Amino acid sequence: MLEKLQAVENRYEELCFRSEQSDFYADPKRAAAFLREKNELEPIVETFRAYNRASRDMEEAQDLMADPEMRELCQETFQKAKTDQENLYRELQVLLLPKDPNDGKNVIMEIRGGVGGEESALFAHSLFRMYSMYAAARGWKIELMNYNETELGGVKEADFVISGAGAYSRLKYESGVHRVQRVPETESGGRVHTSTATVAVLPEMEEVDVTIRPEDIEMQVFRSSGAGGQHINKTSSAVRLIHRPSGIVVSCQEERSQVQNREKCMRMLASKLYEIEQEKLDSAVTGMRRSQVGTGMRNERIRTYNFPQGRVTDHRIGLTLYKIDAVMDGDLDEIIDALATAEQAEKLKQAQA
Repeated sequence: MLEKLQAVENRYEELCFRSEQSDFYADPKRAAAFLREKNELEPIVETFRAYNRASRDMEEAQDLMADPEMRELCQETFQKAKTDQENLYRELQVLLLPKDPNDGKNVIMEIRGGVGGEESALFAHSLFRMYSMYAAARGWKIELMNYNETELGGVKEADFVISGAGAYSRLKYESGVHRVQRVPETESGGRVHTSTATVAVLPEMEEVDVTIRPEDIEMQVFRSSGAGGQHINKTSSAVRLIHRPSGIVVSCQEERSQVQNREKCMRMLASKLYEIEQEKLDSAVTGMRRSQVGTGMRNERIRTYNFPQGRVTDHRIGLTLYKIDAVMDGDLDEIIDALATAEQAEKLKQAQA
């Protein structure tokens, strides 16, 4: 591992040297790629250098222990440096794990009401609000693609883009079936009902990342529905795209023009087609098993929100928190941090097997 880390440091120093040359920005695209690589390597190099400093401190303290007057002081220095070195070594193991190439991308999220009728639609609305508040707290931008409400304020379906640094790296763990246990507003007897909603999280892909042939797409236009302003139901601005080879259907009605809605549909379609290709690649590799923590399958129940007991349980890692109000207000970091840590531990286990 240390040889690999030395090669990483050499590459980082080479990139630093190149970035200081006068003609570095002559090719903006290449310059951007170099800077992106440099930024990705920087935390590894800084940790590696700290590890080397701790190693040198250990050696120096050990050498000075030969002096009886310095022994006690040097033993303390040696022990501290040894502890630092061990911690930094574990940190380097994590930093060297293969990165998800999509972690830096924006995400397309899809929320659908599941089992439970109107209560599932109301829960889907609660999830949309939860993710909206989480995004706002992190300074991310939300862009609606498609939003279909029910008469009671629930959500049949909500498609939206969350844009911001590291959005996919944090939200990729949210894919799957979310279950709620609570007394619905429509329940007069006070009985607790169980309902579900599904969440899908896709990395937002550009059309250039996926091959989409124009002749494979059927475009339909229709009038927008639901809240949204005076243009609703007056012009056929909403767009639905059907990708014939895959059968994928995407729609967008949040913009005022067909052109804007079609552009958003193409972004959604590119991401869905990318997901299909990735699933094919995963299944083609023999012996590959999905991480139990990673991006959950859409039919996998990943989390339960129990309102009577005030708890949220993530079933993948057995984590239970008794702060449901805070979670529903977008306080998701404790859950996401635990999922990310568990995924890293799983990857380390596989790497060492």
